[in-house]
Amino acid sequence: MNLTDQLLNNPLSDWVIALGLTIFTYVFLRIARRLINRKLAKLAAKTDTRIDDLVSDVLAGTRSFFLIAVSAKVGSLVLDLPVSATQIIGHIVVLAVFIQTGIWVARGVSFILTRSMREGTGGDPASVTMLTPMLFITRLVVWAVILLLALDNVGVDVTALITGLGIGGIAVALALQTILGDLFASLAIVLDKPFVIGDFITVADFSGTIEHVGLKTTRVRSLTGEQIVIGNSDLLNSRIRNFKRMEERRALFVVGVTYQTPYEKLRRIPEMIKEIIVKDPVARFDRCHFKEFAASSLNFETVYFVLAPDYISYMERQQAINLEVYRRFEAEGIEFAYPTQTLYLEKGE
Repeated sequence: MNLTDQLLNNPLSDWVIALGLTIFTYVFLRIARRLINRKLAKLAAKTDTRIDDLVSDVLAGTRSFFLIAVSAKVGSLVLDLPVSATQIIGHIVVLAVFIQTGIWVARGVSFILTRSMREGTGGDPASVTMLTPMLFITRLVVWAVILLLALDNVGVDVTALITGLGIGGIAVALALQTILGDLFASLAIVLDKPFVIGDFITVADFSGTIEHVGLKTTRVRSLTGEQIVIGNSDLLNSRIRNFKRMEERRALFVVGVTYQTPYEKLRRIPEMIKEIIVKDPVARFDRCHFKEFAASSLNFETVYFVLAPDYISYMERQQAINLEVYRRFEAEGIEFAYPTQTLYLEKGE
């Protein structure tokens, strides 16, 4: 007697009961899932603990295929099925349970990591940089374990599979050295944090703001507007200048005056520039010296520090200093130099 005859040996009334029980179980589970999720969501909104939030988020990941598999298993209990059919249904239910468990575990781990980083870093952009690789690796490990457990429960020789995967993994690793190098470089970025999203960096001839740190590449928005995509391994092998982490910015400028400027006025210029910079609360004066006798000017070199790292603040300071220097020089009658030449002509006999 073949499998079809054995299945049809069950009375029609048993099939109707089994179908009705399957539908009833499925509808009951869907209603129960909705009610439980609604109750947990209301409870999570009222309390400050993370446990109810975690349970609510995990149960919200319950999928319909899991409910269908459980319902079909319940409905099959009233039928007299052959051993082979019972084993097939059992394997399907086992796979559905393990897949659903993987979804629950992955959602739970993602919830814990995301919430912990958000609360522990206070919204620091570094948390965003760290989150993507960590979630990917965590989900990869969870699903690898779930897959091995599921295959082991349905009768697959997991030991031989692990051995085969190990040998195949070596071959894949050799073939994907560049990709794996970028992957490990992303982990180095996560752990060492040479930069985070929002930092302005310079790498080789490229400058821009970090927009995204992925598993293989990092995306940088340049000053001219285009997006620059750099491999993580290439990025870490380069010298990175992170301007976002500057505590203060060193500024240097040179002022040239004419050779006709009197000695007494020349002596007063360093003190005059110092007074201008000291008055600015966001600037710290370092030095001002009569540097050199240039071809067409007497040059004074000034160094000061802007107590803010951003470039706009530096330019605002420099603009204010330049305007005040111009006003003071105009009031003192000191002339700025510009490229000039004096030619002495001698008339021959």
